[in-house]
Amino acid sequence: MSLRLKTTLIPILFLTLFASLAVAATRAQAESAAEPSAADREQLLRYAQDTWASFAAMTDDESGLPTDRLSVDGERAVQTSTTNIGSYMWSAVVAEELGIIDRDELVDRLSTTLGTLEGMERHEESGQFFNWYDHRSGEKLTVWPPSGDPLVARLSSVDNGWLATGLQVVRGAVPELADRAGAIYDDMDFGFYYVPEENLIMRSFVPETGATPCCYNTLGEVRIASWIGLGKGEIPRRHYFGPWRSFPDSCDWSWQFMKPVGEWRRYLGVDVFEGAYEYRGMRIVPNWGGSMFEALMVPLFIPEEDWGRRSWRQNHPLFVRAQLEHGLEEAQYGYWGFSPADVPEGGYRAYGVPWLGLDPGGYPSNNDSTIPEPGYPGCPGGDPEPLPGPEDYTNGVATPHASFMGLRWEPDAVLENLANLERDFDIYTEWGFRDSVNVDTGTVAEWFLSLDQGMIMASIGNHLAGDVLRDAFVTPQFEDRLRPLMAMEEFANFAPGRRP
Repeated sequence: MSLRLKTTLIPILFLTLFASLAVAATRAQAESAAEPSAADREQLLRYAQDTWASFAAMTDDESGLPTDRLSVDGERAVQTSTTNIGSYMWSAVVAEELGIIDRDELVDRLSTTLGTLEGMERHEESGQFFNWYDHRSGEKLTVWPPSGDPLVARLSSVDNGWLATGLQVVRGAVPELADRAGAIYDDMDFGFYYVPEENLIMRSFVPETGATPCCYNTLGEVRIASWIGLGKGEIPRRHYFGPWRSFPDSCDWSWQFMKPVGEWRRYLGVDVFEGAYEYRGMRIVPNWGGSMFEALMVPLFIPEEDWGRRSWRQNHPLFVRAQLEHGLEEAQYGYWGFSPADVPEGGYRAYGVPWLGLDPGGYPSNNDSTIPEPGYPGCPGGDPEPLPGPEDYTNGVATPHASFMGLRWEPDAVLENLANLERDFDIYTEWGFRDSVNVDTGTVAEWFLSLDQGMIMASIGNHLAGDVLRDAFVTPQFEDRLRPLMAMEEFANFAPGRRP
């Protein structure tokens, strides 16, 4: 019997299980706030020191910009993105906070980076940066360096969101550079991306043609651009409720992997389907691909679980638990942590847990694309198919950065998983963790990625230094604008009687 069919037959058991999980998740969250043990702190500091060493090796001394990727042999890619630059800036703040570099080095490094940013070509009307630059000079790329193919320059809402995040962290944590970082941040208009008739933000804008690919319509790491636009007062408040939480539960949407559970509600005049997926006794609001960085990169900087006590507060720890159970119990890989990463054998791919994603193509957790069949009972073509068993999950790919992002909610499980990866595979070096590993064959990726290393540094910094990045990023005005919107909403992931 399929999981989809089982969950329709046992609602009472589901509610009982969910109530227990809600208590466990709340307890785990409270325990995660405790001070790390001396041994845990030592382990995490070692990871931070070596991960920062990779950033030092990635970054051009003249421009202060990091490369997109660094090979184990020390080769730097030519290109860098706005996201990579933001990742480097907040990682430098963490490195200083943890005593890896001193204050003079922090200011010197970031002053060089800001000097390059101040001179880089960007869109005059919006103050937004282009997607790709030469990390050695800050020059906008019009040819893709790895292939030599023409590259159409565009403005990406999400990539600019992560650059703005790094700038705001510098503004809040480095007073010596606050005016310079703040001037660039303030000049970046995120209202430029807002599409009123859709109540969504566009994916990108192509100045050369005027093309405006529209739109990001689901919750994921892309929400950073929305939250910044809302926090700056550049996007109307109703936009918070524009993206789908899950797609609706009608047969018109039965190409999903499972039938969502939820109901329609109305906030600020916007009708919202508060839907969630049922997975292994948990009811979870999905993201697009079911990956960790989509779920948990934003709360590295914004305390969603504190501001959204009836929404994000439950969803984040349950998402971590679901990823863990997929890796250790459903797929039985022996390891967990699934998120877009380098393919160990070469290339790049979006990994995730398909049960936690809305993408009808599915983000698999392995190279063999093991995903369930779409469709659910009661709709044409929705007869449930047998679910994949552990024997079907071959060539699983774990990426360390995905595990690190669970530190707030499952610190013991995260540290155990990372220690096991380091023990069992040739994945750890003087520059920290290589990007991914095929846990069946032992093949390890040849590269370190700026973005993924930045998520590792951010996770460690918050865990060891009392949410240093959240404190630097969030201003009272930002909180006043965004927190009431999060507090307003109730996700479908709460069992009756278990709402905080």
